[in-house]
Amino acid sequence: MRIVVHGQQAFGRAVLEKLLERGEDVVAVCTAPDKEGRPDDPLKTLALERGLPLHQPPSWKTPQALELMRSFESDVCLMAYVLLLVPEAVLNAPAQGSFQYHPSLLPMHRGPSSINWPIALGATRTGLSIFWPDAGLDEGPILMQKTCEIGPDETLGDVYFNKLFPLGVEAMIESLDLLKKGEAPKIPQNLKEGSYESWFGKKEAQLDWQKSARENYNIIRAANPQPGAWTTHRGETLQIFDSACEDEKTSGAPGEVVRIDDDGILVAARGGAIRMKRVRASGSREKIPAREYAEKSGLTLGERLGEK
Repeated sequence: MRIVVHGQQAFGRAVLEKLLERGEDVVAVCTAPDKEGRPDDPLKTLALERGLPLHQPPSWKTPQALELMRSFESDVCLMAYVLLLVPEAVLNAPAQGSFQYHPSLLPMHRGPSSINWPIALGATRTGLSIFWPDAGLDEGPILMQKTCEIGPDETLGDVYFNKLFPLGVEAMIESLDLLKKGEAPKIPQNLKEGSYESWFGKKEAQLDWQKSARENYNIIRAANPQPGAWTTHRGETLQIFDSACEDEKTSGAPGEVVRIDDDGILVAARGGAIRMKRVRASGSREKIPAREYAEKSGLTLGERLGEK
């Protein structure tokens, strides 16, 4: 079976590695264009190391891009972590079409931040879908799904790298095997039972100390390591990464610093408190222990975070 791999970053590289280990016939590799000042994409690096034909079209919405995909005369395109919008004509150019990885249980959490949102909303389970993309955004029929738990203290990084990444690589290969056997299903999504969320960005990662400690903790977990949850201290942005939630009610107004010790900075919220363990100050690239930040910034007990 002639295979095109279209993807990027570490996930795309991992899928390509598995295919090559199995001796699959990879006829082309497609990835995003290079970005000035950035290292080469890991998928690109592997393709070049193995002497595979590499293509980096700036857009898939051109007649030239469609002809490029047709020129591969492939049986299937494996879309492993694709961020560019690909038209249906290009998706359907391989003889048996294209299937794609998406890190949520479709139709839930369609959109670009599908790992962040379940954590931010306090979900205890998530998963991944391998689906047949069409003209809609993450709306095509399902080929395969796998589920996993979201632990009460797991972050975005934990859920992706420890669970959705390895499960996703495995699912891409299993889906290819089903296709070879002629057993790859196309199960329509019930979009009325799903959800779509846009980017989980800086606005969504801002803490609101009037909300419960648990709600704020979910935001911190969902934004760790990217984009980084944040509040303000004396009008300057303070990002919070490693943290803990204490559900017992703590004396102090919402946002008030009630304790500073070797374990971090304890900040009151409704119904509990957040213990900040590792933070990054405005203008800094370094994440430091919260106690160290308190000493450097002069943060004192009774100060209110989040105030302008």
